[in-house]
Amino acid sequence: MRSVLVTGGAGFIGSHLVDRLLARGHRVVVVDNFFLGKRENLADAQAAAGDRLVIRYEDAADAVAMREIVERHEVRDVYNLATKALEYSFDNPRGAYEVNTSIALTLAELLRKGHYERLVHTSSSEVFGTAITRPMGEDHPRNPTTTYAAGKAGADLALQSYLRSFDLDIRIVRPFNNYGPRQNAGAYAGVVPKTMERLLQGQPPILHGDGSQGRDFVYVEDVAAGLVAVAECPEARGGEFNIASGRETSIRELLDNMVELAEFRGEWIREPRRTADVDHHIGDASRLAQVVGFTPPTSIREGLARTWDWYSSRSGVSGVSR
Repeated sequence: MRSVLVTGGAGFIGSHLVDRLLARGHRVVVVDNFFLGKRENLADAQAAAGDRLVIRYEDAADAVAMREIVERHEVRDVYNLATKALEYSFDNPRGAYEVNTSIALTLAELLRKGHYERLVHTSSSEVFGTAITRPMGEDHPRNPTTTYAAGKAGADLALQSYLRSFDLDIRIVRPFNNYGPRQNAGAYAGVVPKTMERLLQGQPPILHGDGSQGRDFVYVEDVAAGLVAVAECPEARGGEFNIASGRETSIRELLDNMVELAEFRGEWIREPRRTADVDHHIGDASRLAQVVGFTPPTSIREGLARTWDWYSSRSGVSGVSR
């Protein structure tokens, strides 16, 4: 049993990670400012875990507050998932950048001063921009196209410098495009929850451009499992690891799958392509497989089916029989 802290633990990926850590017997402290995180994401975990789960409403960039939390709960590991969604960068470019770098620096300083033992930092495949070579390995050139992505890249560089300067136990994990139950479906929603919510309301999906933009989609429970696998692997210390399926799915194919699940027969809405959209994203997860021994097991069709059932059950609409 370890005492583990998860920043952004009430959010989409964070809450699934909390479930997994509790299932492994750990004590978990969640730090979240609830910008997009929801207490309901942790309701089942709280009921099952009791006092093994502590939820703190704080800003993870606040060094004084974070030191107090880490010391009070004798935290040994920190998983950093706190951020603001990519879509937020179109409304507040500076804020989207700074939230990523400021939290990373706060956690790096606490680690450097010996307040905890190990940092598992969640980056993003968005730091790469559009693929220059495919599949995209961990050493792919950085070419962020949004300030969200630039902030993630800046946080990565800062943590790498701390690792090299002070020989700290820092592990950087870079999930590709996440989807699954609990993903934010409100403001700043991604394409999967936004489309599923529309389909459940009988509204048509929205296609930006021709839909040829490709993404490497990874089911959220696979991401949570990959984060824990990296943390528990001694050989992963100091490394960077992509969590990717190794398969590129076009946005058009993604929407086709969701339309099929919803049995939607109407016309689609077509809008111009967004200027910051990357063209192609496909990850190389061979390092994760070779060093850590983990490969995401869930196919895009299986993951979308599970996700559709979750959203439909919450909306009162019965899932489609398969």
